[in-house]
Amino acid sequence: MTEPVAQQLSRRERQIMDAIYTLGRATVAEVRERLPEPPSYSAVRALLRILEEKGHLRHESEDNRYVFIPTVPAESARETALRHVLRTFFAGSAAGAMAALLELEDLELSDEEYDRLAAAIEQARREGR
Repeated sequence: MTEPVAQQLSRRERQIMDAIYTLGRATVAEVRERLPEPPSYSAVRALLRILEEKGHLRHESEDNRYVFIPTVPAESARETALRHVLRTFFAGSAAGAMAALLELEDLELSDEEYDRLAAAIEQARREGR
């Protein structure tokens, strides 16, 4: 299956995709339960249909209800979103994005997390990335 064309998602569409990625697969009611200030059942159903038309979701019929499933694995979606953020806010600079993250005042990393980041940076350096 091909990946959906990269399209901007509305805030509500992103919330729906977040819910489905968290759950793995979900019904309209399950998605609605996870939304802040949820719209009506029919509004959520309409948004799911739009996301399906955009190629982000597919559905299966299960016990007389639709179960929605992402068409793109979470890891691929995460990578696409990160690349978009890098291009949009950091002129494509991964170093700029990482520095901005580390400058966040409320960011609390454990020693193990700092070690993991340092190891990932060292590995990327060795691989010429």
